[in-house]
Amino acid sequence: MVLTRKQLMEKIDDERIQQAIREAERRTSGEVRVAVAHFFWGSVEKAADRCFERLGMTKTADRNGILFFVVPSRRRFVVRGDAGIHEKVGAPFWTSVAEAVAKHFKAGDYTSGLVEGITTVGQQLAVHFPHQGEKDANELPDAVDYGDA
Repeated sequence: MVLTRKQLMEKIDDERIQQAIREAERRTSGEVRVAVAHFFWGSVEKAADRCFERLGMTKTADRNGILFFVVPSRRRFVVRGDAGIHEKVGAPFWTSVAEAVAKHFKAGDYTSGLVEGITTVGQQLAVHFPHQGEKDANELPDAVDYGDA
C-alpha cells in the first residue's frame, strides 16, 4: 500500500523515534536524523543528498551523521551516512541496515523499522565515534523532519 506523507506521519510514533535517537547518541559523538519527504519526481537518492545538506548533516565535527530519508508516496527510503562513518563501516553495512528497516516497513511497522535502524547505526557509531563526555554537544535536532526534500 502506498502511503502519503500525512498518513505515514499518523502511523509513526515520533516520541519512540526521538527516544531511539537520544539513546543512540548517548553512546556516540555521531548524529542521527529521520526525514519524511513529500511526494516528488526524480531521484530519491539525489533528494536524500539534498536533504542531508539541508539538515546540516555534513557540518558535524567528525562527518559522522546518518540520515534515514523516507519517501512514503514512492515506497522508498535511503539510509545515508556521511564520509566519516562511511569510511569506517563500508557499503555492506548500509545494505544490511536497509534490509532490516525494509523488513519492518513491508509489514507496515514503520516505527519499529526506524527504531531498529537507528539502534543498529548507533551501535556502529559508538564503536567508531564514542561519546566524548561533556565536550560532546548534540549538534543536530532529534525531531523527525517533515520538511521538503
